[in-house]
Amino acid sequence: MNRGIFLRMNSFVARHIRTVEMIGVVMRIFSFSIVSWMGSDSPFLFVWAFNTVDAMILTWCAIIKKDFAYSLLNVFWIGVGVVGMARALGPVASLSH
Repeated sequence: MNRGIFLRMNSFVARHIRTVEMIGVVMRIFSFSIVSWMGSDSPFLFVWAFNTVDAMILTWCAIIKKDFAYSLLNVFWIGVGVVGMARALGPVASLSH
């Protein structure tokens, strides 16, 4: 990614951190609400992809705020999301071996 674009994006997130962080929190609530409401009928790939995006948003905000605990927690959720997406893909993911 072009460094200038990244710096502008980072500046935008820093200026609007409370709003961006709230968007990430609402996304997380939404994704887990879907699983709670729909159970085994949930669109798990969508839920894990959505959850991974909110984890990236919240990690970015935590890093800007220099909050190591929440940075670590949300980096963990990114990893969980990647594993969740791989599992949701099921046999399709194992075809690439």
